[in-house]
Amino acid sequence: MLKGMLTAPDPGRLRLRTAARAVLGIALAVLLGALTGHTITAVITGGLAALLALFTVTDATVRAQALTTALLPAAGFPVLALAAGLHDRSLARDTAFLAVAVAGVYARRWGPRGHTLGVFAFMTFFVAQFLGTVPGELPGLCSAMLIGLLAASAVRFGLWCIERRQPPPAVPAPPAASGLARVTTRQAVQVAVAGALALTLGQLLSQERWYWAVGAAWWIFVNTASRGETLVRGFRRVAGTVTGIAAGLLVAVPAQGETIPTAVMAALCVFGIFYTAAVSYTWMMAFVTVLVSLLYGLLGVLDGALLALRVAETGVGALCAALAVVLVLPVTTHATTDAWIQQALRSVHRCTAEAAARLAGSAAADPAPRVAELETLLGRVRLSVTPLVHPLSPLRARKERARKVLALLDDCARELRGLASVAADPAASHDARLAAACRRVETAVHALVPPAQREPGRHTAGAQAAHPGAEAALAHLHALERALADLAAPLRASAVPA
Repeated sequence: MLKGMLTAPDPGRLRLRTAARAVLGIALAVLLGALTGHTITAVITGGLAALLALFTVTDATVRAQALTTALLPAAGFPVLALAAGLHDRSLARDTAFLAVAVAGVYARRWGPRGHTLGVFAFMTFFVAQFLGTVPGELPGLCSAMLIGLLAASAVRFGLWCIERRQPPPAVPAPPAASGLARVTTRQAVQVAVAGALALTLGQLLSQERWYWAVGAAWWIFVNTASRGETLVRGFRRVAGTVTGIAAGLLVAVPAQGETIPTAVMAALCVFGIFYTAAVSYTWMMAFVTVLVSLLYGLLGVLDGALLALRVAETGVGALCAALAVVLVLPVTTHATTDAWIQQALRSVHRCTAEAAARLAGSAAADPAPRVAELETLLGRVRLSVTPLVHPLSPLRARKERARKVLALLDDCARELRGLASVAADPAASHDARLAAACRRVETAVHALVPPAQREPGRHTAGAQAAHPGAEAALAHLHALERALADLAAPLRASAVPA
């Protein structure tokens, strides 16, 4: 697992630069909060607000990212005031927390912005419990939160705007649905059940730290879309928390809140959170747990018993999430995986059509964005089949089929990347054989996609002129056709829901 984290590909060093920028932005937020005379709890609030702004805002354009960041106070301030006002009214507080948790999940139906605002609202309520916020502290906490968001924005959109040169890939939209068929609606119901169970059991373990169980249950649902994904994420959250607790005993407890050592280790944890988030949820959670341990050290309440309690509360939250996804409106791994695979296959068709049109002489056609779209969709397919290829999965036959499907889809992506590079050559001329090959690819895709989801072809007839570029394009198309034909067997074999 450690080797995978360190050797995972990082094209353009994007993860490295994003992690370094996060350290800079959060450090600036903490520094400004301290220099403006805020209390330690307010400084922590500002730093966490900056972390969330840098971590959760994932809109496709810089302008959309800036707008989402500007809207964060509208989601955070009212929730912070609500949490502070209900501080000593346990029943109303618990009910409000569950309502915010459900709303935060349901908001994902409105895309990346809804997801970000939902996360920020939930975490604002969570932080209020973490710090024991009371009404008298609201002005200082709100101003610190605003300073944190401004510091994060200054670094992200001014000093170091990575996205301006290398925009993040668009997040693929889940298949259209309505009512209880929509995944976000089902997850909102599941979160309500999991959150209520976690809150009840968490309070049996601790009347002060019960919110850890609710937070663990809630975060397990983030970026998941099926029963299997949620179960795997729960397992990884517990594993990451246990790893982080072990590290916290070694570094956070001995530091005992000393400012300079704690600041250095916190910066390393922030870097680790951002650097590992895309490749290992387990390691990300380990860094989060160490960071939380360091913050408790600053507040002067850290000891071994507190860390042991965190493990127990996390386990309770994971168990409640598992029960909810299995018993309440479950979304099967098969249904989710099949939907993403169908999207990927339609993307293969679009990539081929764009490349064929470009080779036929259309200056407006550009397969490169379609290839990027396919890569993003393949990432979502890999996430969806994670439960099937997990080392602990007992379904060996399904595991082998899932691995074969992933390998063949990767072959398709590789051939399309090569086809796009050939099509980008302005000297490559059209060859009638290309149109025929593209039609065969279209037929192969149609054999794998239901009729209602098929897209019209886009092939242009042209001259018979031969060119080396056409020969290379034909080679990629023939390989793509073979990969699609090979996909038929495993996809049909996995037609029984899992």
